[in-house]
Amino acid sequence: MKLLNIFKSFKNDESGAVTVDWVVLTAAIVGLGMVVMTTVGGGIEGLGTAIVSDLEGRAAGYENQ
Repeated sequence: MKLLNIFKSFKNDESGAVTVDWVVLTAAIVGLGMVVMTTVGGGIEGLGTAIVSDLEGRAAGYENQ
């Protein structure tokens, strides 16, 4: 009977439930961030390339007129 009581108290103990909730929530946020970066990453890379080519085509310094 003592072993049965130990299993019942273990089943009813909820002290680690909050930790499990936080781990699941953190994993979901990290996964969502990875999905967003995968989706938006190509556009950001293309925009960066366009900015670099625009800046390379401009004259540096001041022009005398």
